[in-house]
Amino acid sequence: MSGNQIAKGLSTKKTYICLPKQTSIARTKMKKAGNILIIDDNRGVRNALQLLLKPHFDRIEALSSPVSLPTCLNATDWQVILLDMNFKAGINNGNEGLYWLHEIKKMKPYIPVVLFTAYADISLAVRGIKEGATDFVVKPWDNEKLIETLLSAAMPPEKLQTKESIPMYWGESAAMNRLRRLVEKVADTDANVLITGENGTGKEMLAREIHRLSSRRHHEMITVDMGALTESLFESELFGHVKGAFTDARNERTGKFEAANDSSLFLDEIGNLPFHLQAKLLTAIQQKAVVKVGSNLPIPVNIRLICATNRNLPDMVKRGEFREDLLYRINTIHLEIPPLRQRTEDILPLAEQFVCRFCQQYHKKPLTLPDDSCDKLLKHPWYGNIRELEHTIEKAVIICDGAILTSDCFQLTHSSARPATDSQVSTLEAMERQMITKAIQNCEGNLSAVAASLGISRQTLYNKMKKYGL
Repeated sequence: MSGNQIAKGLSTKKTYICLPKQTSIARTKMKKAGNILIIDDNRGVRNALQLLLKPHFDRIEALSSPVSLPTCLNATDWQVILLDMNFKAGINNGNEGLYWLHEIKKMKPYIPVVLFTAYADISLAVRGIKEGATDFVVKPWDNEKLIETLLSAAMPPEKLQTKESIPMYWGESAAMNRLRRLVEKVADTDANVLITGENGTGKEMLAREIHRLSSRRHHEMITVDMGALTESLFESELFGHVKGAFTDARNERTGKFEAANDSSLFLDEIGNLPFHLQAKLLTAIQQKAVVKVGSNLPIPVNIRLICATNRNLPDMVKRGEFREDLLYRINTIHLEIPPLRQRTEDILPLAEQFVCRFCQQYHKKPLTLPDDSCDKLLKHPWYGNIRELEHTIEKAVIICDGAILTSDCFQLTHSSARPATDSQVSTLEAMERQMITKAIQNCEGNLSAVAASLGISRQTLYNKMKKYGL
């Protein structure tokens, strides 16, 4: 089905039929990454991970306890291990993950270990990386980032199929066509780009498209989630550190700036960077050089900087929360992605793409989208934008028993809708969302003040804002 045929289908309300050959993902035979061992005491987490990772690994084994870990290590050749940080049988006051990390490294030092941790235990995960872990994933996890992290750990970089190979879907709307023309003009330059838009609109996908169209496309784009970056990890993660720079710094580490040399560096959620760290980032951008922690030697870097945020940075500048000089540095070209509710003509074509992808991912036969399902998708406000649509389609494909995706398959909720009034609040999640929304309004967007007023950490607040699409 061509793009023109899809567009016509919006007005004539024709039935949509999923044909796996339509997508670039379906045309590409994905090479699986070998065997993965998961250790987590939560059965629901284990079941979800086995379903999610099935298309990407040859064998998946999940243990509820690390007690049998030594036997499993010797029985199979594992390419990567996903290790939870805490188990019911406590060892060393909550440091179970670190204990078992050391045990794995004693027996099989060459196996990559990715730590699985909650936000409250990020400091432990950082310590785990210093002590031999390859990376860590935070709960609740993002599916794409989890898969990418595990594949990166399990497979050599030259064999890894990256997101850069997946072309961006631009849609049929006039706003997206204007955006596309602007991207085509600036992509092959070295101008710094700031991408703005609501959560779930596809800011990272647009960043990858800019990189794909640039002269730097032969190098991998390096991505940093600034919102999830702890202050203690900031300099080491971005600039690197030398051996002995701090306790347990047993090896030299290459920072993201240096890793992105001759490529693109994507700083996601740049608006969440604390004010006192913005000066360090500005210095690196201005001088085009970084100094590793524990060193005095500047390292020149040649990067193309792409940043993204869902926040209003000019307003943050006025409130003294974001440096004006940093905004000028990252905002040479400004690209705004419109929300999905403002381009309804793109909803059904996107839905069709997601149906095709998940049919292939979950090994299902082609599924049909009838008129009543299309109407239901078109009438939903999609305040969570493309990400909400994608997750909705994935759940529908999973629970569908027949060959037709009926309207009952689409479990649409109001979790991502606009704040409800007090009389409309009926669930704990709705109450929590309303409370956070009111606090943001009362504090005029100052997240530090919002977190303090709610009695939670800034990182927990950030996590909940992403969850509710705020």
